[in-house]
Amino acid sequence: MARQENQGDQDTCLGAGRYLSLVRRGRWEFVHRHGATDAVCIVAVTDAGEILLVEQYRPPLGRACIELPAGLVGDTEPGEDVLAAAQRELLEETGFTAADWRFLGRAASSAGMSDEAPAFYLATALTQVEAGGGHDGEDITVHRVPLCDMGDWLAAQERAGLAVDVKVLAAPWLMERPWGPQRP
Repeated sequence: MARQENQGDQDTCLGAGRYLSLVRRGRWEFVHRHGATDAVCIVAVTDAGEILLVEQYRPPLGRACIELPAGLVGDTEPGEDVLAAAQRELLEETGFTAADWRFLGRAASSAGMSDEAPAFYLATALTQVEAGGGHDGEDITVHRVPLCDMGDWLAAQERAGLAVDVKVLAAPWLMERPWGPQRP
């Protein structure tokens, strides 16, 4: 069993910005997001076997990144339900709605740097109802990628200079092997 350090240590805020705080717990420093209660990632698959991926510029990387549709829970509406946030984010980022939703589980997004552990959902029976591309100044490009071509497509994006978020690489596995309970 892994050693459990810093249990009982008090958190000390080393600095805070508008969205994030740098926290020290014992000897460990990590980032905590404030202003939201949770996060979601959506594995959205069309009836034609295409996964919806989004591309957006990420300042920490200094380049565009290929990602799953994702976002925060409760950042715009206090008390927002996790599934409702997933539905909202899918629509905002891709322009699609889904008739079928399945909770897949949770996973730490960057365990050594952040306390964030998004809820993953599979969204199917998709209908495009608007253009997508994000809201409030987001500049998101939506890609419909055949699952059978996903590896080659992602490699081409990397060769073109784009980053690929690790959660995208986990998506095919998640679709086949959800590990979570029935609800987040």
